[in-house]
Amino acid sequence: MGSIPFGLILTKLFLKKDIREIGSGNIGATNVLRSGNKIIGYITLILDILKAVIPVIFVKIYYTDFLYLASLSAFLGHVFPIWLKFKGGKGVATYVGILFAINIYFGIIFSLCWFVIFGITRLSSLSSLIASISIPVYLIITNRFDEIIFFIIMFVLIFFTHRENIKRLKNKEETKTKIY
Repeated sequence: MGSIPFGLILTKLFLKKDIREIGSGNIGATNVLRSGNKIIGYITLILDILKAVIPVIFVKIYYTDFLYLASLSAFLGHVFPIWLKFKGGKGVATYVGILFAINIYFGIIFSLCWFVIFGITRLSSLSSLIASISIPVYLIITNRFDEIIFFIIMFVLIFFTHRENIKRLKNKEETKTKIY
């Protein structure tokens, strides 16, 4: 499910455009939002979240031992979809789905952190990076070291997918985003 490129499918279907030729060329919800159609952008966001929530909750219920493997698979499927020559999104919406599926409090912590940083900066990439590190920090503060390795790996992966954004942030060239 992680490999389903909802941003590409929805923009081709409803906008008759290839999202990979718009803005950053990314298939994720933020770039779809930048395409000018907020409704398609929000639908992409919801579907990118659900493509993690559905399989991760299924595995959480029936195959608990494989929870983190299923989570990582959903994420990697979004970032490296086989259908698109391994060029997908940055994985943040899918990560949000993983967080809510694993532990609703993780999803809430991430979301609150993202909205606070975004409210201050209007920078989706910076908000995503800071919110991603908030989960390992929360686990350290609450002495929950049994889960920390997975969430550090996820932060490193999100950091990796945002490497171009990080360069633009350092050069003060990152594009601000409107979400409404």
